[in-house]
Amino acid sequence: MSEQDETAKLWKVNRTIHELVKDRGFQVSVDEINMDLATFRENFANNGGVVDRNQLNFYTNARNNPTDQIFVFFSEERNVGVKTMRKLLSILEEKAIQRGIIVFPLTMTSSARKVITAMAAQYRLEEFSESDLLVNIVHHTLVPRHDVLSPEEKKILLEKYRLKETQLPRIQLADPVARYYGLRRGQVVKITRPSETSGRYASYRICF
Repeated sequence: MSEQDETAKLWKVNRTIHELVKDRGFQVSVDEINMDLATFRENFANNGGVVDRNQLNFYTNARNNPTDQIFVFFSEERNVGVKTMRKLLSILEEKAIQRGIIVFPLTMTSSARKVITAMAAQYRLEEFSESDLLVNIVHHTLVPRHDVLSPEEKKILLEKYRLKETQLPRIQLADPVARYYGLRRGQVVKITRPSETSGRYASYRICF
């Protein structure tokens, strides 16, 4: 892949990850999302046209809770191993942030994935390959609107319809939309679809 193609790819990835973070309720500037390729190249590529992934790292806080922060880390290592995971964890520790997303060029080793599981009690870590983020899946015309319910909204829903959690249809933790919104087990999403008869209708799914 040429430097030009690589830059165009990272421009798309950078935009999608900013949209993802914004859709989860975190503060993101419109300029970051609407940045064109020329501006991206100007800001992040060196004289040889190579993008320094370190410069793409960013952290932000939730719109309704400034203490809830998330850090997005772009890995320079193409196949992420334990060393890169240690680097990410040291940054999170230094900044006192509990939530991190790692974006990597190609793959992640099984030992690196074990770090995510091992640190789950202290840090909430998620991983996306750059190819996962080339296109924003929730912008696809075939993907209906998803809204994550708060614990209170979930309680009201279950009481209103006299349901137990186990009676709700399910959405898998590994589902691409569930990953996009960072769903956790037990969380409920409201899915709104257009309807020819009633304008639109809502259904609910619980993450498992």
